[in-house]
Amino acid sequence: MTRPSLRTSHLPAEPDTLAPDGSEIRFLPGTEGGAASLVHCTLPPGRTSLAVRHRTVEEVWFVTAGAGELWRRLAEDETVTPLCAGTSVTIPLGTHFQFRCTSEDALTFVIVTLPPWPGMGEAVRVADHWPVSP
Repeated sequence: MTRPSLRTSHLPAEPDTLAPDGSEIRFLPGTEGGAASLVHCTLPPGRTSLAVRHRTVEEVWFVTAGAGELWRRLAEDETVTPLCAGTSVTIPLGTHFQFRCTSEDALTFVIVTLPPWPGMGEAVRVADHWPVSP
């Protein structure tokens, strides 16, 4: 049996990658064989993401700073939710969603993805709720 490792990390200044929706992603440590993945997401001031839906994963977001709005549509349910530090939201499987930063500071949040994020092909582009930032 492989012994688990103790991991520690610090949030890097530069993103590790861009998400399919255009937001900045910084990877956070996980555990071996973990049932979820964890990232830190940033959307700069004045920016609006692309609208997407996921093929196989669900997400839970926890906003840590900034302010913004999240549009979600799942079947007949559609809502726009204000986002600020302390807000937590879910993105159930198949939900169409788009978000934007409405504050002078970046909108930042932590995302738990279940099961772990499988790769860039996971997100499927859908019609935008808001015009996308250039």
